[in-house]
Amino acid sequence: MSAEPGTVRPGGRTARVRAAVLRAAGDVLVEEGFDRLDLADVARRAEVGKTTVYRRWGSVTGLVADLLADMAETSSPREETGAVLTDLLANARLVRRTLADVRQGALFRAVIAAAACDARTAEALRRFYEVRVAEWAPCVEQAVTRGELPVGTDAGAVVRAVSAPLYYEWLTAGVVPDGPAAERTARAAHAAAVAGVYVRTP
Repeated sequence: MSAEPGTVRPGGRTARVRAAVLRAAGDVLVEEGFDRLDLADVARRAEVGKTTVYRRWGSVTGLVADLLADMAETSSPREETGAVLTDLLANARLVRRTLADVRQGALFRAVIAAAACDARTAEALRRFYEVRVAEWAPCVEQAVTRGELPVGTDAGAVVRAVSAPLYYEWLTAGVVPDGPAAERTARAAHAAAVAGVYVRTP
């Protein structure tokens, strides 16, 4: 069975082609937005054949899906400090740095805007965040094991509670959250988790 366009993870020369194409796609998203993303233009920027791009990714949404998959794969790994509060603070700082980064911030803004009107992009974005939440969830799970948080705490909900206010401020106020804002979101999520707010009900 053939792989879905944009899901192949080859090595060697094809890996270099993938990297070049994804970099070019990111450039277009940053510079011009999702509406101007065109496979032929991406191929030209990446200096690869158009047929290669069309054959491997098939569509603009296939390319965006692979770009998000690559971003999830290459995101900074979680930090484990030995205490859930400092783990959550590390997560909040990472989210803030990502939003503050000129390229990363612009990429997320473009993809989030596209996801509002394109179902496949929305699904790719959802998968991206699933991967990132799953990366950090063990920090919460380990805290439950250590007795820092109540048994039954929903690890994913706690991780999302850290980043959600930062994204909301970024998208609605149009400014990158500052360091104190990142710290507040982490401390608020931690306090709520300790109080049992995120304990799963039967």
